[in-house]
Amino acid sequence: MKISQLSVFLENRPHSLLEPLQALAAAGIDLSGIALADSEQFGILRLVLRDWARARGLLQSGGWAVTVTDMVAIHVEDQPGGLVRILEVLAAAGADIEYMYGLFVRRSGRVAMLFRFARPELAIAALEAAGITMLGEDALY
Repeated sequence: MKISQLSVFLENRPHSLLEPLQALAAAGIDLSGIALADSEQFGILRLVLRDWARARGLLQSGGWAVTVTDMVAIHVEDQPGGLVRILEVLAAAGADIEYMYGLFVRRSGRVAMLFRFARPELAIAALEAAGITMLGEDALY
């Protein structure tokens, strides 16, 4: 149940976010999820897309440093406390979250959160035991 995410390292300068997104758009590559983290020195553009291998090659050939990270997509019930339940299960299992961000799943109209875990197998086992729905790539796109 892992999802491939691209992390694109960006210089901290004007238009550095625009350029890789223009390259993807020009190639007809659609985004399903996006997040941006920054520091004083650089930014990290996190992308979830169906054709991630093609996108990685395109971006690398354009001079961007790109890494692939395994993420876990978790369905979040659209109600108060929906995310809290997931976080409680993960906390009880000792599953550390490195980062997370939201994602709208077009195909089903569901809301999901993408998680990066320090120990994904521990987190996945805890979520499965609690009956929490995880989404594979086929459900995202």
